[in-house]
Amino acid sequence: MSTALIIVDIQNDYFPNGKMELSNPDKAADNAAKVLEWFRQNNKDNIFHVQHIAGSPELGFFLPNTEGAAIHQTVLPLEHENLIVKNFPNSFLKTDLESKLREKGVTKVVVVGMMTHMCIDATVRAAVDLGFETTLIEDACATRDLSYQDKVVPAEQVHYAFVSALKSMYANVTSTEDFLQQ
Repeated sequence: MSTALIIVDIQNDYFPNGKMELSNPDKAADNAAKVLEWFRQNNKDNIFHVQHIAGSPELGFFLPNTEGAAIHQTVLPLEHENLIVKNFPNSFLKTDLESKLREKGVTKVVVVGMMTHMCIDATVRAAVDLGFETTLIEDACATRDLSYQDKVVPAEQVHYAFVSALKSMYANVTSTEDFLQQ
């Protein structure tokens, strides 16, 4: 069984002074970089970087050909690593991610990245629906405060609500430290 790493949307607009700043993006990116390094040493042929490029300017961030849309320096792809460009929260939707994973005989995926409540949630659920055994490294992900009507939900609560939902029916959820010690 072959395992692949999928790094979702760790891009400059999610960091301080970006157009969609998240809560603690540096901590998540640093953990993702540790997982990336583990894959580079142990499974270098199965690394997939996913980059979101806004399909329309109304999104307000990840605009084409901007510094904000660039992949963050902590997880920059190496020349031989796979780069998947997407325009939707689900990393599989209208991309060749699934076909590239299948070509390589991948049956398991490890997911890290941003935003927990949107692209990570959509990508993990899609991976499972497509038959991939999925691991989410929760402390290598980040999100932001959300609001509905007059209620503000702090980023930490948003993160843990989505992680706990994914753990209940979809993914094996673990920490960076536990993943690296396996």
